Amino acid sequence: MKTISNFTSLMLVVLTVVLSGSVNLVNAQDSSSETAKVTVYYFHGTHRCLTCQAVESVSKEVVDTYPANEVKLISLNREEEENSALVEEYKISGQTLLVTSGGKTEDLTNKAFMFARSKPEKLKKLLADTIDEMLK
Repeated sequence: MKTISNFTSLMLVVLTVVLSGSVNLVNAQDSSSETAKVTVYYFHGTHRCLTCQAVESVSKEVVDTYPANEVKLISLNREEEENSALVEEYKISGQTLLVTSGGKTEDLTNKAFMFARSKPEKLKKLLADTIDEMLK
């Protein structure tokens, strides 16, 4: 009986941490996209494979090399209702990596999924070059 109680308590703590982290991440992203010159959107599903995780990880590495007021990475679960407006705006139907600025959008999805795990340096260069071009 005590084992079940401990397990239940542990699961409640884990769930609370996960949910509170998700809420803070979305709130922070909402305000940051308004101030950044370039926004990198990564739309993903609830269940994520290793390649999906790698696309986000490599993208974060690149975005983190730029000042926060210049470039932001916003990772959104395309299956969550709160993200439906952006999903509709960009016509998202699957995992997608977009770089946007001033009404211009570059879709890097195919190459991102091709290189994220096998040639991450190639994806880093492609993403950085795209961001640099949009910052001009």
